[in-house]
Amino acid sequence: MNRATALMGRGIGRDAVLLIAGQAVRAAGYGFTAVLLGALLAERGYGHLRAGVVLTALIAGTALSSLVVGALADRVGRRRSYAVFFLGIAAAGVVVAADAPFWVLLVVALTGTLWTDVVDNGPATTLEQAMLAADDAGTARVYGLYNAVGAVGGALGALAAALPGLVGGVSGWWFAALVPVGLFGAALAWQLSSKVEATAGPLTLADAVSARSRLGPSRRVVHRLAALFAVDAAGGGLVTTGFLAYYLSQRYGVSVTQLGWLFFSTAGIQAVSVTIAPRLARRFGLVATMVGTHLPSNVLLAAVAFAPTFPVAVVLLLARTCLSQMDVPTRQALVMTVVTPAERTMAAAVTNAARYTVRPIGPLVAGAVQQLALGAPLLLAGAVKGGYDIALWRWARRERLEPRGASASSTGTAGAAAAEGGAG
Repeated sequence: MNRATALMGRGIGRDAVLLIAGQAVRAAGYGFTAVLLGALLAERGYGHLRAGVVLTALIAGTALSSLVVGALADRVGRRRSYAVFFLGIAAAGVVVAADAPFWVLLVVALTGTLWTDVVDNGPATTLEQAMLAADDAGTARVYGLYNAVGAVGGALGALAAALPGLVGGVSGWWFAALVPVGLFGAALAWQLSSKVEATAGPLTLADAVSARSRLGPSRRVVHRLAALFAVDAAGGGLVTTGFLAYYLSQRYGVSVTQLGWLFFSTAGIQAVSVTIAPRLARRFGLVATMVGTHLPSNVLLAAVAFAPTFPVAVVLLLARTCLSQMDVPTRQALVMTVVTPAERTMAAAVTNAARYTVRPIGPLVAGAVQQLALGAPLLLAGAVKGGYDIALWRWARRERLEPRGASASSTGTAGAAAAEGGAG
């Protein structure tokens, strides 16, 4: 029995299997290229300013393209938009591999088809989040598996990124690996059924452009969630993978090899932890699981600043990783649960874009507060992210968030209990 059949045997629908496969292949491609991107910019002689502009454009493009997807995908068609995005990934790989001029690279960056991290959270994630809701909108079961597979794919891609260094250095031609990734993903997109679509209405581009925002009765809730998620992302931007690598090397003098194994280990732990989160959500509720795991993880993050040795810092970071990503599938499920089916794509776009938009500020603030102490960003990040947890818990209890969509209720009492239990 193949893997897809086994998943469907456990109650995962065919469309969900295809979407999880799309996430896996994209994560592997981005895991590979994200590690090489900085080295490639340096190899091409880009100075600090130009490299910074490219990286900023990548993040800005992710936010912009996610909002465009949110506004248009339900009218143009989710499957069609998903396939076009994967074809865009293939085209981006060709452009980078061909050593295109700086301005062309900037244009590609603004499309959101390249990414700067091991696992992306761009427009494809927005589409997948909405389409997976057709299978499971309220219990986070599918979202847990989806994020776990993405973490494993990204980790393997990052591990494969060591190959260019072994065979003669970084070249743009390595980015041609995104071509088969894009083509395979597009093929998966065309195999999706009509069940993942939001509407059977007009699908022309003219109709899509003239359509208004699809946020309706849940607009206030979505905007509040977006604001809260932005606070969390701002705190996370203070302690990116790059910052942690810099901090650990400066504080403890560790080697790149040690750092590589550390971050590979954290990716593996993340893959396991996100599969446990749905089980906790079924028992305690979505918001309770988010806050109950995320808040302790932020205490552990702040504690890293006081670790006297590298082994102690590693233990704290790994312990923190066991908890810190459990809010990802539960957060995605919560957004899909508290909106109507027609609002899902736009709700995912707004909440995801809010997270992307604030992240570039984090490294700048981290660099500034490090003038006070090397570990100050760790303390600040723990405080900001902990404040987000407390604010989310208090607001959810006051609002008593309940599922709106028909699909949320169709997942059974577990889905409703997850939202209501998390709210209070």
